[in-house]
Amino acid sequence: MNTLTSNETTGQRKRAVSVSERREPVKPDGERKYHLKAEKFSVFYGAFEAVRKVSCRFPEHEVTALIGPSGCGKSTLLRAINRMNDLIPSCHVNGLLQFDEQDVYGSKLDVTVLRRRIGMVFQKPNPFPKSIYDNVAYGPRLHGTRNRIELDELVETSLRKAALWDEVKDRLEANALGLSGGQQQRLCLARALAVDPEILLMDEPTSALDPKATTAIEDLIGTLRGSYTIIIVTHNMQQAARVSDLTAFLYEGVLVEFGATTQLFTNPEQKQTEDYITGRFG
Repeated sequence: MNTLTSNETTGQRKRAVSVSERREPVKPDGERKYHLKAEKFSVFYGAFEAVRKVSCRFPEHEVTALIGPSGCGKSTLLRAINRMNDLIPSCHVNGLLQFDEQDVYGSKLDVTVLRRRIGMVFQKPNPFPKSIYDNVAYGPRLHGTRNRIELDELVETSLRKAALWDEVKDRLEANALGLSGGQQQRLCLARALAVDPEILLMDEPTSALDPKATTAIEDLIGTLRGSYTIIIVTHNMQQAARVSDLTAFLYEGVLVEFGATTQLFTNPEQKQTEDYITGRFG
């Protein structure tokens, strides 16, 4: 592997992983559990293969960042995990994607149950034009929870997990669209948590937020880490290093490298990975 060509680049790389290195080390492979696996998994839009025969495993209760330039297949892969791409008529898949040993694209799978177990937070906050309370209670109601006491407890617990309770507890009946952008995104996170998912998919969740709100979301990811399996798409190398345990680098739909974040950012195995994270292309 070629060595770095400038002290500035070396410094940038060290700064990028400094926060990540202060966390607990990633679990040894033998101690990990995996309930999400891809094997030669491809996603097509018509004849175009946007994700190309990806094989990887996402460890339980750890944070995995998906990085790569625009159009490399990050969001397509993320959305394929809970079948959000089903909404695109031209989209189809090949290969195997398993969740708890069940084929995600199998004919017997209940997509509604899948999306309860695998929640998603989108790039831009998308609260419903309802009250704060009804936004969080929407999922539990959809899945059969009608008892008001149970709903009250779920709403409070979910808002607390999203670090939003103290800010909204006195105005739960207010329209959610009146919240700030950062609050709206945390509300969307609370809405996802309210149905007790096992996996959280986050598609550039801070790209539309200011630095303060971004920090709040990143802190939340750190808090939720260990209780949920989190997969986050980000264009921000610093963010990937700060929040993730593992990082996957994709380029033109191909999974170039996947490994521990500290390893990938300080000593990548592939020159293409090094070129990307040091800014030679992007």
